[in-house]
Amino acid sequence: INIAAAKLARKAADAFTAHTPNKPRFVAGALGPTNRTASISPDVNNPGFRNVSFDGLVSTYCEAAHALIEGGVDLFLIETIFDTLNAKAAMYAIDEVFEARGKKLPIMVSGTITDQSGRTLTGQTTDAFLISVSHMDLLSVGLNCALGASMMRPYLQVLNKNSKFGVS
Repeated sequence: INIAAAKLARKAADAFTAHTPNKPRFVAGALGPTNRTASISPDVNNPGFRNVSFDGLVSTYCEAAHALIEGGVDLFLIETIFDTLNAKAAMYAIDEVFEARGKKLPIMVSGTITDQSGRTLTGQTTDAFLISVSHMDLLSVGLNCALGASMMRPYLQVLNKNSKFGVS
């Protein structure tokens, strides 16, 4: 599915770019989100239980990343991350794929602040989220629109103040 989707997006982007070469279009290969969290147990009576492993996430993300590159993406978007450990699995997988293919692409990471506490679902502040993903060279780090534009502003300002990357 990822190969076919990336090829379709590549074809559409190239067609539009051909008509307006001064406005190139880019294809972002999205990784995530999943409906599983590696950091929190889905069973409140068994806090040590996980229904997904870091290695399992890495394997799945590697397969997806290989397919997206084969389909012609220009960059990766690790998106709607409510669990930073899941994002780190995606980043680790992308790094493995880059090494295996001898090719690197830009990476964007988009987190999710889940409520007005200003934290991710797993309890990280915006600063902590940024620190957790800053070990890789990113094109940008950002937040999705879970709270709406006006309520996101303070958290985007934190990223803007503290990030060495672009902010999205």
